[in-house]
Amino acid sequence: MAKTLAAAGLTLASLAATAVFFSPVASAETCKASYYTGGGTTASGERFDPNKLTGAHKTLPFGTKVKVKNRSNGKTVTVRINDRGPFIAGRCVDLTPKAFKAIAPLSQGVVGVTVNKV
Repeated sequence: MAKTLAAAGLTLASLAATAVFFSPVASAETCKASYYTGGGTTASGERFDPNKLTGAHKTLPFGTKVKVKNRSNGKTVTVRINDRGPFIAGRCVDLTPKAFKAIAPLSQGVVGVTVNKV
């Protein structure tokens, strides 16, 4: 097997690095979530719709689905990332009003959450 790997220009170290690079490790992000009532167009080019289950994240690719769990009551909602933000320290996700209502009353404004890729 070592000769076959060498003939292909591969080493065990390069295979191990590749395996680590592509491993689907799910990581949770713990932070605060808020909701926003923007308007117009999102950063992905879609029209903002407060009645959809979508959200904003600073770095996740557009189209990524994430499960947002309210840490105080255990309620969850799955949203698709289609915008950028929030730009307030300590917050990692902004949700549409419909998505936020699924995990907390709008009157709370900001809640502690855990965010996981789906």
